Amino acid sequence: MTEPRPRRTLRLRTRVTLFFSLTGLVISFALAIVTYTLARSYLIDQRLQVARAQTYANAKTVRDQLVAEQQFDPLRDLRTEGSGFAVIFQGDKTYYTDVRYPLETIPVELRLMVNQGGHGQQRFSSQGQPFVAVGVNIRAVKAQYFEAFSLASTERNMNAIITALLVGSAVTTLIAAGLGWWTSRRLLSPLSRVAAAAGEIASGGLDARMPPETDPDLARLASSFNEMADAVQARIEREARFASDVSHELRSPITALTAAVEVLDGRRTDLPERSQQALDVVVSQVRRFDHMVMDLLELSRIDAGSTELHREDVDPREIVPRIAQRYGFADVAVVVSEAVPDVVRIDKLRFERVVANLLENAREHAGGPIQVGLDMGTSTRLVLSVDDAGPGVARGERSRIFERFARGSAARHRVGTGLGLSLVAEHAQAHGGEAWVEDRPGGGARFRASFEEVV
Repeated sequence: MTEPRPRRTLRLRTRVTLFFSLTGLVISFALAIVTYTLARSYLIDQRLQVARAQTYANAKTVRDQLVAEQQFDPLRDLRTEGSGFAVIFQGDKTYYTDVRYPLETIPVELRLMVNQGGHGQQRFSSQGQPFVAVGVNIRAVKAQYFEAFSLASTERNMNAIITALLVGSAVTTLIAAGLGWWTSRRLLSPLSRVAAAAGEIASGGLDARMPPETDPDLARLASSFNEMADAVQARIEREARFASDVSHELRSPITALTAAVEVLDGRRTDLPERSQQALDVVVSQVRRFDHMVMDLLELSRIDAGSTELHREDVDPREIVPRIAQRYGFADVAVVVSEAVPDVVRIDKLRFERVVANLLENAREHAGGPIQVGLDMGTSTRLVLSVDDAGPGVARGERSRIFERFARGSAARHRVGTGLGLSLVAEHAQAHGGEAWVEDRPGGGARFRASFEEVV
């Protein structure tokens, strides 16, 4: 059963910025809608009031002229807007100010309303232009007067207003986004400092601390973190001193015990068979104990920082077979890629420790090494690999087996200290590289260690 993939989420700073942006957008958009609605209502109301007032005034003038029968065309002297028009319907006569807009241009509903003795107004469109028409029934002369006013200027004003409001909303949203980014940066900067200090501590810089904060709330965070870091550092240093002291104290009795056991082993023929079997157990366990103490001493020196990296020029094609032969692996094939240069700069003692530990790990836990390989991962990165004949390493154990005293399931019932692979990882990291394990083509495991800046 495959594990579900973790859901990807946005960074906290991104979420804060988006929150401010969306808040600014919603508020500015809501204000834009309210402003547009009020402005539209105000402008249209003003336009209608002007239209009604002018229509009633012109209708009175037309009534007076028709009653007095002073002019043949009662619309000739009316003051109408250049973008509008007027129409008079009296019996079978129709007068209009613009031949493009006859009586039929006026909406039917408005004409019926005025014809029935009332008055009213209605918006409509003609020839692609918006108008508002006001109709008045002139009972004294049995006429109907209609005047239309263009709303094009009002529509242009409304478009200008809505454009300004949209631009304002966009600017407000950008300002809110900038404010959100600035605020999130200010709020998260202490967390960034905590993360940076924690990262330094995790990478081995136990002296890393947070700087003092002026804000009382943040000062408490910095103080708590520094106190925690002090406690962690003290405990780690105490445990490191304990391991180092124990290892040093064990060296003397282990040396004496090893010498005594070697003497007994040299005279094993004088012992009964059962005593020889017991001696074999003692010899193997004493040697294992001595090996573990040596590994612990090496790790304690690494933890204390007393071991420095001493790079020197070595020939990789010559040193790897020599190390393999020295540790009893002369028959293991060594394959060196053509990309590997003739001379690389590495710490010879650390490199030898890595090769030896990987070979011994393959012999103790994986049926023995099959091949040792050298290749270049990048132009300055040397990669060492050791293939074994074992069952391989489960994916869930591939990172854990490089921890101290950690042992994989395949090595659970075998002899070993659980420190060899951790030393491999430590020496690789000292070279700026890393150690890992992967599947070997054809079965088994392939342990690899990289060394940076070798050229």
